[in-house]
Amino acid sequence: MDMQLGISVSAVLGIVIVLRLMRRTEPRSRFDEKLSAFLCVAFGVLIAATPWGHAILRLAGIAARATH
Repeated sequence: MDMQLGISVSAVLGIVIVLRLMRRTEPRSRFDEKLSAFLCVAFGVLIAATPWGHAILRLAGIAARATH
């Protein structure tokens, strides 16, 4: 039950992040920038324990080894 809740919260948070990033590029307040950073970090923490998060970590490791 907890995993289903975590996945649905991360899905909603991912949608919110995408919608915020789709806005026009214009000067933003510091609060707006901090909120965006907080949402991205929270999203990363939520997906880290999922199989999708593990796959992203593996791909990032492969990319890091390829560029090293």
